[in-house]
Amino acid sequence: MATRDLADGIAATELTEGLIVAGQVDGTDIVLVRHRGRVCALSGQCTHLKAPLADGIVVDGTIRCPWHHARFDVESGEAVGAPAFAPLERFSVTEQDGHVHVATAHPVDDRVQEESAPAIGRVVIVGAGAAGHACAEMLARHGAGASVTLIGDEADEPYDRTFCSKQYLAGKAGREEMALPAPDGVTLRTGVTVAAITRDDRTVTLDDGTSLPYETLVLATGAEPVRPDFYGSNRDDVHVVRTVSDADRLIAASVQARRAIVVGSSYIGLEVAASLIGRGLEVAVVSDTDLPLEKTAGTEIGAMIRELHGAKGVTFHPGRRIAQWDGKVAMLDDGTHVEGDLVVAGVGVAPRLALAEAAGLALADKADGGGVAVDDRLRTSDPAIHAIGDIASAPDRRLGHPIRVEHWVVAQRMGQWLARHLLGQVSDGYDDVPFFWSGHYDLSLRYVGHVASPEDRTIDGDVAARDVAVHFAEDGREQALLTAGRDRLSLEREAEWERR
Repeated sequence: MATRDLADGIAATELTEGLIVAGQVDGTDIVLVRHRGRVCALSGQCTHLKAPLADGIVVDGTIRCPWHHARFDVESGEAVGAPAFAPLERFSVTEQDGHVHVATAHPVDDRVQEESAPAIGRVVIVGAGAAGHACAEMLARHGAGASVTLIGDEADEPYDRTFCSKQYLAGKAGREEMALPAPDGVTLRTGVTVAAITRDDRTVTLDDGTSLPYETLVLATGAEPVRPDFYGSNRDDVHVVRTVSDADRLIAASVQARRAIVVGSSYIGLEVAASLIGRGLEVAVVSDTDLPLEKTAGTEIGAMIRELHGAKGVTFHPGRRIAQWDGKVAMLDDGTHVEGDLVVAGVGVAPRLALAEAAGLALADKADGGGVAVDDRLRTSDPAIHAIGDIASAPDRRLGHPIRVEHWVVAQRMGQWLARHLLGQVSDGYDDVPFFWSGHYDLSLRYVGHVASPEDRTIDGDVAARDVAVHFAEDGREQALLTAGRDRLSLEREAEWERR
């Protein structure tokens, strides 16, 4: 189908409220949306990873990306929902005599200068990962950057951690493509850790002895990989993949390796397996479950994913654990020997709670996922301290109980919501619908909502053809959806649950 030339114009009647019409001007992809009677012209690719916005949907004045659910304001082009941060370009539109024209592919910039931000006091954010960076970036975007200190224990400036197991590890993206935007005016401290919080004085003490005062403290300390427990698990050739430094070490080791053993068939473990297959290694997956993703997606999707990875050359050892690793052979708990040059553990993560525990903050019950207990304003038991991201156990109104979610976009949106709350821009409590994606070769899975178990599920579509939707229920009510090949449905269900 030929791409429409919007310079030639289209009939105004084609642009009904909320409909996306795609085309080009001078080879530039552009989407048109009528919002509140006015036609808006925006660049047609998401600024996150260039997904075609023509395949997205319009919800409450935002255009939403079909791949990773980033959100852009239709009128201004602002990226109002992660994982995108850069705005969409806007183009001049004329509507006259029943026709709509985009006269030029040159973007326009007539945005009104942001008014000065309200006084929010000194904000210290501990953790420069997804949640901490997103909070700092949103505060800075609205003029409050000078009030913010962002502290990260990694030497690197904030980056997109999802690349570590996917594009960067696979050799498809460089470090520069991982970089997250530097928040304007924010004081960034990298390579340092917070040693203590003194709540009475409202100060944090860094590992170099420096003390920083705060009016608002934000804990975004994230999670750390769980190390496997077997003889030889402390060897240097046993890897985890959480940070870019972890990925660098694994990439360097893979250059001299021919065979890799991945422990765990979780999302992260299988993403690592796919990336190492892409680097030309033979990969074996050892997992204590019978099928990949079985505990979160169910047996049908698990079988589909195992078949996909198997067709790419991955071998599976289901229902097994490594008992011993000597650098050349992994002996499994049934006596099987699996040869390899390195081991990668992808058996999950644990929230980093030491700082919160030492400060005496209330923690959530471990049976409910643990973490730092927060209310719907993301406040801890100390109202001057907030917790966001992987450590936060926050109320979920749809489920009726708190949940702790370890996903990149969830952490980013928590940070963005908290920034808007501190700026006085939101009045309702935090209530975003959880979302994550996982990439396996040319297959992408989208998951919206949350359930504790995949047991109550309904399959719609053709699993073998990888065109499927899995509907998950909790207490008899649909609360989560996993899709392959049905991006629009994923977006629509997310919007439906937001309204609920």
